[in-house]
Amino acid sequence: MSNADGAGVQSVDRALTILEQLARHGEAGVTEIAGELGVHKSTAFRLVATLEAHRLVEQTEDRGKYRLGVGLLRLAGATTARLDLVQEARPVTRQLASDTGETVNIAVLSEHSALYLDQIAGSSALQPHNWVGQHIPLHATSNGKVLLSGLDKQRLDATLSRLAAYTPATITSKGKLRAELERVREQGYALAIDELEVGLTAAAAPIRNVHGDVVASMSVSGPSFRVNGDRVDEIIRAVVAAAEEVSHRLGWGQR
Repeated sequence: MSNADGAGVQSVDRALTILEQLARHGEAGVTEIAGELGVHKSTAFRLVATLEAHRLVEQTEDRGKYRLGVGLLRLAGATTARLDLVQEARPVTRQLASDTGETVNIAVLSEHSALYLDQIAGSSALQPHNWVGQHIPLHATSNGKVLLSGLDKQRLDATLSRLAAYTPATITSKGKLRAELERVREQGYALAIDELEVGLTAAAAPIRNVHGDVVASMSVSGPSFRVNGDRVDEIIRAVVAAAEEVSHRLGWGQR
């Protein structure tokens, strides 16, 4: 590790220590913070000033004291929203996995990929791969297509990068992908057949919040030899209905 890298890690560690100190004591001055860190007051002040610029700490009415800032609420709120989503969806995804016998996943957009938040394996899924906490490509998966379909043109352009080929069926043209996303918007679901892995078929539908925004995607996936023909249509209907149920639980359609 270079000296610059080491200094950067040390600064992050000190900044986190400041946040923990303020969480314990409620508020503290620069002198107290410097004493806790074992650094000069000027170093403590620079760290606090950086945290304040990001609204992670704020000054109290007594201008020499600092407390935790509202920026932490924004960060905590993002985590809470994901936990709420999983909690609200869990009974529905369990029922969907039971009804279809296949694997059900919940995914959200995470910069240039999809992040899997939850997974329920159906009775037909033998030792399924656990996708929870993993990132997957957006353009080659049904969940990813649903998440992309919820973006406006500016965000879509910013999100799409090089479209890597995972199988011969993967969409690698941005023009073709945009046309595919338009179909997803019109029909209310996405399909991915042999696009991420040969032999894997998945259908996904959007989960919406109270404002109607696509905040997550729910999918049913299984081996293509089992998820084909009329069964694909059955699974599409089931996942669309399940995603709509979770959306209603999040307040969609109740305004």
